Amino acid sequence: MATIAIYSVKGGVGKTTLAVNLAWASATLSNRKTLLWDLDASNGSGFLLGVDARKKRSAESIFASGSDPAKLIRPTGYPGLDLLPADESIRALERQLGLLGKKKRLARLTQGLGQSYDRIILDCPPVLNELSAQIIRAADLVIVPLPPSPLSARAFEVVAAEVRANGKHHPPILPVLAMVDLRRALHKAVRDANPAWPVIPLASVVEQCAVECRPVGAIAPRSPASRAMAQLWTAIERKLAG
Repeated sequence: MATIAIYSVKGGVGKTTLAVNLAWASATLSNRKTLLWDLDASNGSGFLLGVDARKKRSAESIFASGSDPAKLIRPTGYPGLDLLPADESIRALERQLGLLGKKKRLARLTQGLGQSYDRIILDCPPVLNELSAQIIRAADLVIVPLPPSPLSARAFEVVAAEVRANGKHHPPILPVLAMVDLRRALHKAVRDANPAWPVIPLASVVEQCAVECRPVGAIAPRSPASRAMAQLWTAIERKLAG
């Protein structure tokens, strides 16, 4: 089992779209039993997969002592892909984690869920707090989507510093340039300055994910965007194997 965190310190960079598409690639392309755990209160992952997250129990209760997160897991319309949805109660997790005083609560929960899943993908909130620290402690790999702008390197360093602050044995970090339009000189310059970073193109089919509530691989499997997602997932699997 491996836990992969999709993490950014700011919203609007395609984080949730990337998390959903990578989870789909894990289940569909690699035939991995995959859990997408939405830790962002907006519940964007559930929306993009067409899963109604409304349940009597709140997502916050997952972190309570003696809780069983498996009871909140929902199937999606894709074989091998399940969702642990978010809701508004996640906004109170910072206080709850502080009261629990358990620095590796999330890591222990993912280890337990790992008995049923090959890959756990975390759609993380754009915050720097105790929850983000717990996410880093639980992750085997941190994926950082970055917009193609001069601030990309700076944003990446903020995340890298947060990851490194959690000890010598922190997970590896993989930056990904998201929403790239190589017709724009600035986008091309950022890509050329970081040739080792994977690239996800700006494409209308990616925007259609939110309209059709389906991953790009299910909408247009032969599109350049779908191929880019698949290539990124292959790179992730290789990094985990290494």
